[in-house]
Amino acid sequence: MSRKSERLVNLTIALLGTKRWLTKAQIFVAVDGYEGEPDAKERMFERDKDDLRHLGIEIEVGSFDPLFEDEAGYRIKPDSYRSDITEISARELSLINLATSIWQGAVLDSSALSALIKLKSLGIDSDLDAIPAIEPTIHISDENFAAIVDAIAERRTISFTYLSQELVQQQRVIEPYGAGTKGGYWYVAGQDLDRKDIRLFRLDRIDSEITRQGKVASYEIPADFTMSVHLASPVKTGMARLKVRRGKAQKIVAVATMIEAGDEWSVVEYPYLHQSELLADVLWHLDDVEIVEPQEARTAIISVLNQAVSAHG
Repeated sequence: MSRKSERLVNLTIALLGTKRWLTKAQIFVAVDGYEGEPDAKERMFERDKDDLRHLGIEIEVGSFDPLFEDEAGYRIKPDSYRSDITEISARELSLINLATSIWQGAVLDSSALSALIKLKSLGIDSDLDAIPAIEPTIHISDENFAAIVDAIAERRTISFTYLSQELVQQQRVIEPYGAGTKGGYWYVAGQDLDRKDIRLFRLDRIDSEITRQGKVASYEIPADFTMSVHLASPVKTGMARLKVRRGKAQKIVAVATMIEAGDEWSVVEYPYLHQSELLADVLWHLDDVEIVEPQEARTAIISVLNQAVSAHG
């Protein structure tokens, strides 16, 4: 992703993730990429506003106090960010959903969240749950995802190097049947030709480029195959106890079991499959969620946060 594209993504997230107006000075501090003399930053910001407007994203300009002529502020209302797609076919909607997921996987990394982290350091609260159509990070390779979708459409065998849960490399050859998301991760399901069974593979564990091989239409997808059934097969093996700030982290609360409801914090039990998924879910909500148990996950997330502080100051 180019530096300009990254800056536009960060700017959009910053203006969507806060409920108050942001001044230019605050934007230039929070959003990476605004460099040089003040005039140069001003010109970059004006061009960015034009580019976002051409993409259908309107930046509102307003005042902190309408009774006084103070510095102008900027924001993007979530309602104006949503598109009106009243007339659209099921196939077009599917393509939009796929494109949205690919976009998210490509841009929502630590650099994209840095704008909200920097705003937090300035005393400006962010509300990640208010950002529309953005989920916790989906780890995905654009090239591999596109190759898998093409292979499913062509009924063509694929091969790749896969990392097991023990991080051991394995060569896999499958006839892909379908793809879908669960818990913030993309999966592909298909017939494993070596193991003679339908297996599920997480895309972020594919450690090589996808190679398509053989002829088109070399197999048939079973009539009774349902991707949702196979996505439901991985069983959550761990249970974490979390403290969640009241009214925040709704994506976690929705799947958690309430243990204790407090005025400011609630304690919940949250199921997870792998510790990496738990850390990703908790880190997404910044200081609105805290790991209480298990201790190894708590230690791991403290280490990650310390690394972030060292990297960003």
